Order: sequence, then structure tokens, then C-alpha cells
Amino acid sequence: MIVAPHPSRTLNAIGLLVICFILIAAYVFQFALGELPCPLCLLQRVGLVAVGFGLALNLIYGAKPHHYGIMLVGGLFGMSVSIRQILLHIVPGTGAYGSPFLGLHYYTWSGLAFFLVLVGTAIMLLFEGQYKTPLKDQPGHEKFGGHKLAKFAFGLLLVLTVGNAVSTLIECGPGICADPPTDYRLIEDVEGNG
Repeated sequence: MIVAPHPSRTLNAIGLLVICFILIAAYVFQFALGELPCPLCLLQRVGLVAVGFGLALNLIYGAKPHHYGIMLVGGLFGMSVSIRQILLHIVPGTGAYGSPFLGLHYYTWSGLAFFLVLVGTAIMLLFEGQYKTPLKDQPGHEKFGGHKLAKFAFGLLLVLTVGNAVSTLIECGPGICADPPTDYRLIEDVEGNG
């Protein structure tokens, strides 16, 4: 008997693409607009990668409550960091960090995104049908269930995660990141020693 894949596979793949889109937007702010991410911004990216990791696990191994748990932990971490940053800049006269986009700063958008992750993950946990059919019994039972969108989303997350690690190393060097960052410390250190 052939069982159709549960709709949660497509929803997880779409969710992973949304996470990737947010990370790409962060790169646009960093490289196209020249706005280096602050330490709190970098921690929010870690939260996004953790959420993406939970989604990727669902795509590779099938939906599991503990994969959604990873997403919830990543979402709570990212939301707490973004709320911290919002509160640092909410007091009049303290200024803001980075350029606003549609009237809100990136860290505010990040807080909203993490809130939606938490709500979406909680809703997905309610659908028990996604846990009943093992991935090996679904059509195209190889990893990702033969789902091209899932393969693309996972590959994109992997590239963005490695890129984020490399760009953070270049920005911060081996030490603590500057707050606020003014340049790519590792490049400055290499040029200063050369």
C-alpha cells in the first residue's frame, strides 16, 4: 500500500525556506548595506539556525516531537535575544542599531519571526498524523522522502549556516565580538600584521 506523504513535510520545507530567506535578508543588510551584525544580532542568527536544524531533522528523518522541541528551544532563545535588544533601544535617546525596514529594525522583525515560529511549531505539534507513517514507508523513502523542495531547503540552510560561521569568524576574529562592530576584525588583524 502506497501512503501519500503527510502535508507536514511540505509545511516543514516551506518553513525551512522562510528561515533561509530571513538569513539571506540578514546577509543583504550585512554585505549590500554594509551594516555589520552586532553580537546580539549574531545570537539571533544562531536561534534561526537552530529552528532551521529542527525543521531539517523533520525533513530528513520524518516528523518527531523532539525535532519540534529543538525548534521551540531555538525560537525561545532567539526571541529572548531579540526582546533584549528591543529593550536596549526602546528608551528614548538610546538610539537604534541598523537601518529600519518598513519602519521596524531588524531585531524587531526577528522578534516577530520568532514569535511566529513558536506559534507555528505549537500548531504543528497538534497534528499527530505526521508521526504515524514512518519515513521509510512513504513514497521515495530515501532521505527527504524524494521531496525536491526539502532537498533544496536543506542544502540552502547548510550553505547559509557555514557562511554565517565564516562571516562571524571574519567579523569577530578568535575573540569576543566588538559592540558595536566597526570592521571585520580578522581582516584588520591580518592586514595589521602584514
